[in-house]
Amino acid sequence: MNLPGIETLVKAPFAEGDVFIAGRWCAAEDGRTFPVHDPATAELIREVSAAGPGDAMAAVDAAQAAAAGWRATPARRRSEVLHTAFALMREHTDTLARLIVLENGKAYRDAASEVGYAAEFFRWFAEEAVRIGSAFGDAPGGGFRHVVRRHPVGVTAFVTPWNFPAAMATRKIAPALAAGCPVLLKPAPDTPFTALAIAALLSEAGLPDGLLNVLPTDRAPEVVSAWLRDERVRKFSFTGSTATGRTLLGQAAANVVNVTMELGGNAPFIVCEDADVDAAVRGAMDAKMRGGGEVCIAANRFYVHESVAAEFTEKFAAAMTAVRAGAGLEEGVTLGPMVNRTAVESIRSLVDDAVARGATVAARGSVPEGPGCYHPATVLVDVPEDARIMNEEVFGPVAPLATFTDEDELVARANATVHGLASYIYSRDVGRALRLAERLETGMVGLNRGLLSDPAAPFGGVKQSGLGREGGREGIEAFLETQYIALDWPTD
Repeated sequence: MNLPGIETLVKAPFAEGDVFIAGRWCAAEDGRTFPVHDPATAELIREVSAAGPGDAMAAVDAAQAAAAGWRATPARRRSEVLHTAFALMREHTDTLARLIVLENGKAYRDAASEVGYAAEFFRWFAEEAVRIGSAFGDAPGGGFRHVVRRHPVGVTAFVTPWNFPAAMATRKIAPALAAGCPVLLKPAPDTPFTALAIAALLSEAGLPDGLLNVLPTDRAPEVVSAWLRDERVRKFSFTGSTATGRTLLGQAAANVVNVTMELGGNAPFIVCEDADVDAAVRGAMDAKMRGGGEVCIAANRFYVHESVAAEFTEKFAAAMTAVRAGAGLEEGVTLGPMVNRTAVESIRSLVDDAVARGATVAARGSVPEGPGCYHPATVLVDVPEDARIMNEEVFGPVAPLATFTDEDELVARANATVHGLASYIYSRDVGRALRLAERLETGMVGLNRGLLSDPAAPFGGVKQSGLGREGGREGIEAFLETQYIALDWPTD
């Protein structure tokens, strides 16, 4: 089926409903729905089918029924389906980007960039699908042979967030399908439409029924718990908050489910005294303002060497003030609304706390009047270490700045968090930057670069920022089991 236009996608349910199971669009088993709102206007887009536990079990049944056939499908054929999905996503970039703007709120340029990034996961893992392979060798002590083979882990269940409704879905779906695993997907209730569109595209790409089942819902605990209680579900991947991740890890432990977790971040952005300040400001805008700051790897704490603090602050404040906020589809807008009113209030409380503790507002952009969920681009200076914003993920367009002089003290401050997802360093001395990078307790580091995500690279964190890696070669390994066979045969 061809992907409908955005008007069709959002005005009425897909066919009989918005739940996609075994290749069919249907309503929730009990008929329940939930509302989805446009964050730019706070207006209702429409009611969406709300899957429940019965739908969750039907999806597992469909996935399990499809598993054996897909496992036996040649890797080349699986690769071809993913290559076709990549081409279809690129073809429908404008429609998908507009869909993301409508439900997520981000500026169109960010949404279009996300679609391109999301599509690349299909291309990357299409190429990895044919490279899984097995190994054969002689036992070192002689007498028999080793056969090591890889096979799909089985039915996989995913929970994805609202901040990248396309990319966080394809980053999980693509390697699972490439490895030979059927997929259960629960998208965030704020942004269900993009996931449904991806299901339609994969169906058009030739993916057999039952291999991707999408269950939008506002009752996630019921759906996800049902999946984790089912022994047929052998892999679970979650992207979201650390608090929720802890709870889900506990549930997954009951059946010893293989898990991947990409959780919260609290990324330090370090500007050394020898940094190219102009480049650092450009990188800061990338690392802070991509997706309106609603990004797990967004720069959260800025540590600027005292000798360049005044110059960096002046130039960074000017760049933040120049940000144009508004509805994501308006010409020239670079900062859309936050995803909902709760997000705005959370950001505001962090700013208020910092100011109450002695921080100063160095820059504050403007936002449109009206009911939309906007928060201005903001720069805070002289922010004390005990401010909540230095210790909690802000998830918005606010940059708290502090200064440093001593490298050892800087490293201690940067590492003084339970999170360890990403970090950023700006310095002209590459040796020094690498030395700093090796001392930072994060899974990813951007050196003189504010954008670091790449489908061909392993994405993930340390400490309470998660378990496992997505993307890169590591991304497909997460969906494969290793089997060892000790092999011998008669010699006469």
